[in-house]
Amino acid sequence: MTDISKAGTFTLGTHKVNRMGYGAMQLAGPGVFGPPKDRNAALAVLRAAVAAGVNHIDTSDFYGPHVTNEILREALHPYPADLTIVTKIGARRGADASWNPAFSPAELTQAVHDNLRNLGVDVLDVVNLRAMFGIHGPAEGSIEAPLTALAELQRQGLVRHIGLSNVTPRQIAQGRGIAEIVCIQNHYNLAQRDDDALVDELAAAGIAYVPYFPLGGFSPLQSATLNDGAARRGATPMQVALAWLLQRSPNILLIPGTSSVAHLRENLAAAELVLSPDALTALDGIAKESVNHH
Repeated sequence: MTDISKAGTFTLGTHKVNRMGYGAMQLAGPGVFGPPKDRNAALAVLRAAVAAGVNHIDTSDFYGPHVTNEILREALHPYPADLTIVTKIGARRGADASWNPAFSPAELTQAVHDNLRNLGVDVLDVVNLRAMFGIHGPAEGSIEAPLTALAELQRQGLVRHIGLSNVTPRQIAQGRGIAEIVCIQNHYNLAQRDDDALVDELAAAGIAYVPYFPLGGFSPLQSATLNDGAARRGATPMQVALAWLLQRSPNILLIPGTSSVAHLRENLAAAELVLSPDALTALDGIAKESVNHH
């Protein structure tokens, strides 16, 4: 059994969480829309994650929509006392599975209430406001109005802590002037290194950085360096990519997603994988490889 505590812990709001967590997005159907093919398998993955020591689960009511939160509730409610569930608001799904901005105060309030109801809780541990100014990544735009609305829900006692997702350094600075921000969730991995300086700034400020798509997302990272390095260690490319993130900075929290228990165990095993300085240097070169290819 993997000891995920080997990867260490970090404080997320008022909770100390294991740095190796779990992302529930893949528990919904294809394209994160509709129900999963096998609901029992989805329940099993969540229960196995918690049994293995995972106490940070990332979800959203727009996964499905509602699907992952309902599965989470069925699998784990009443929740373990040390479990931190982080959810995300700022988008909604169209009937055609499109992702649409839902950024008005009314929509954000509705989203918080939907998450409370579907998760079966009185207060949400952490709510990430997802900026929707750019489709493919962060883009500038003021987050003052939506974040002020979320801070008001926090004052009402419905939300404990606030995070930001898909944001630029300027938006983070703006956000920190409005509310205490406990985590940033952006696209970052071995090849996607735009946030390098930001990761270090947030570490200095004690703010968690939660990378999504640790292996490149919908078009997975193809890298001979990564594949060879993994093969030499008897590890998978995903395990090496996760281990690299854990060693990159102590404030990085991982939320790899999967709908299979076997894959879950494989991902969690990355908590025990220590990469040598030479291996880290070789892997650091991947970002340069991918820049040259694009």
